[in-house]
Amino acid sequence: MTHQVTELVFTLKDNSQAQKLSGNGDQYLKWLEKTFNITVMPRGVDLILSGNEGEVNKVYKILHNLSELDRDITIHDFHYASELVNSGSSISLKDINSTIIVTTYNGKHVRPKTDGQRQYIQTIRENEIVFGIGPAGTGKTYLAMAAAAAALKRKEVSRIILTRPAVEAGEHLGFLPGDLQDKVDPYLRPLYDALYDILGVEVYQKMREKGIIEIAPLAYMRGRTLDDSFIILDEAQNTTDEQMKMFLTRLGYGSRAVVTGDITQVDLPRGKSSGLIKVEKILKDIKGIGFCYLTGSDIVRHPLVQRIITAYEKYEAQVE
Repeated sequence: MTHQVTELVFTLKDNSQAQKLSGNGDQYLKWLEKTFNITVMPRGVDLILSGNEGEVNKVYKILHNLSELDRDITIHDFHYASELVNSGSSISLKDINSTIIVTTYNGKHVRPKTDGQRQYIQTIRENEIVFGIGPAGTGKTYLAMAAAAAALKRKEVSRIILTRPAVEAGEHLGFLPGDLQDKVDPYLRPLYDALYDILGVEVYQKMREKGIIEIAPLAYMRGRTLDDSFIILDEAQNTTDEQMKMFLTRLGYGSRAVVTGDITQVDLPRGKSSGLIKVEKILKDIKGIGFCYLTGSDIVRHPLVQRIITAYEKYEAQVE
């Protein structure tokens, strides 16, 4: 069976847009050629696409989707746009990117990069408690941090509280050097890093000193009522049923909570069940609580991470 060879011309607005969509050394065009087995020939503001008709049409749709973006384009955008086209989706990257969650200290806009991330942010805005569940690299924690910072800037809350279980430390915490803060800091480091990126180190440190931002292990939440706060529980797959119930019942007036986790990476001791896995069955029909599931398509790290996670999922499905 022979495939019909076709040629299409995709015309860009100007040389600046042509450079943006071509990438340094035409790296993005080379990626399109390799991925779809077609030829992409730049000529001024035109990109001449030639090859199998079906693949040429796909690349044309990808370029059209990307050309609507009013920001710098990355290789992740090309990967995601190609996923959308291959799945037959008509989702516009422009619509996904139209939401600005927060502007960082250095003027960078934090936006959703996938439709799953867009839905996640929408769910956070519409509910008091949200569970963001998905694999590593899907932006669960970072986007929750961005939403918390935005709520603080809008004065919807007066403080941000970040917590996670220090399961990896277990009973060995006492053997680590330093005071209690020194001992738990390694387990809270990813939370610090996200806030440094969004707020800047100086602003973060001032807010921390004033108590506007609190970062603490989950055990510190017991017995407290958290009013007027945006609370994030990270790595929630490592909470027990009792810890999850304890955390969720800390919520006070004017507060919101986002619980993030990856149910495929539970580090609890054998015999202990994950509170995150059980909580959906208990709370799925309660008004004001939302569940959002991110998938491999929402991974915004190196493309290889997505392939690694997919390979693990296939292997584990076969073993079961």
